[in-house]
Amino acid sequence: MTTTTQTTDPRPLYDGALAWALGLVRGVRTDQLTLPTPCSEFDVRALLAHLVATPQRAAAVGRGEDPFSVPSSAPQPPGDDWAGAYAEAVDAVRAVWRDPELLDRPVRAPFGQVPGRAALMAYTSETLVHGWDLAVATGRPAEADPAIVEPVLAAMQRFLPAEPRGGRVPFEAPVPPRDGAGPTERLANWCGRATP
Repeated sequence: MTTTTQTTDPRPLYDGALAWALGLVRGVRTDQLTLPTPCSEFDVRALLAHLVATPQRAAAVGRGEDPFSVPSSAPQPPGDDWAGAYAEAVDAVRAVWRDPELLDRPVRAPFGQVPGRAALMAYTSETLVHGWDLAVATGRPAEADPAIVEPVLAAMQRFLPAEPRGGRVPFEAPVPPRDGAGPTERLANWCGRATP
């Protein structure tokens, strides 16, 4: 990570990404749960399960726990109340990361030991990319606030190199963005998502 990334407080970016994703989750209809998504591993229901687990893992990382102690997908909530499950996970992760001392403390992320701010920036990117997946799959506007996305995109372009991808780097090769692509779409493209 660069000096700028190493001194940036990513919590406002993460908070904005979480709020945007929560709005998308709240808009999912029951008849959309089996739709495919740009993330080939997931239909909408499976993507929601992973989205719920993502802040749960980020909270575990902030508490100094093993991130792999939290499954990568949350169990299906009663009544398919994914919005309620996600809102609960969002509240919990915000509470954990309220302490600014966590930003400079080494934490164990799924990709290794890094300062807390680097882990949180990665979780911000994951939230935005999966939010884009969900928006595209359900026919919703797929661009988050550029003020949130642009610094995350810049950080990921520095932190996540174009090569190598695959294996220990669990991302597909970057996809060239289409003309006129917004920053959220470009972030998804950088993380290996093709625009449908």
